[in-house]
Amino acid sequence: MNTDYELLDSAPDLETYLELRRISGLTPRTAEQGAPALTNSWAWVTVRHRASGDVVAMGRVIGDGGWYFMVADMATSPEHQRQGLGRAILTRLLARIEHDAPPGAYVTLMADAPGRPLYESLGFVETAPRSVGMRLERRRPQPSDNSST
Repeated sequence: MNTDYELLDSAPDLETYLELRRISGLTPRTAEQGAPALTNSWAWVTVRHRASGDVVAMGRVIGDGGWYFMVADMATSPEHQRQGLGRAILTRLLARIEHDAPPGAYVTLMADAPGRPLYESLGFVETAPRSVGMRLERRRPQPSDNSST
């Protein structure tokens, strides 16, 4: 990461969080979803572009502070990609876990295709076939659903 950028141990504001998710290709979220992410995370790292003052990249760790830590919301504005910002963020987050977490911390993440080379270069490995990531598929009832019984 060059001197055009400043690494900060802080969360972005809500508007920046939502916008960085959207423009970097992560699933867009609402303000109601984003606000708790800002306050309930174990650690945040953001990158500010010195010339503009804008936060242009972010990442966070969620977890219990004891043994379980999950890297989430790794996002960089498209015009600032390929500058080493994601690597700087992830390195800082992992150093924080190493320094502050008790021995034996379990660190995970969900790796979308564009981020896999970065994650692998910093020691992350696929867990399959021993385990695989899963999510709960939730849907909202449609007006045509006949759910009255």
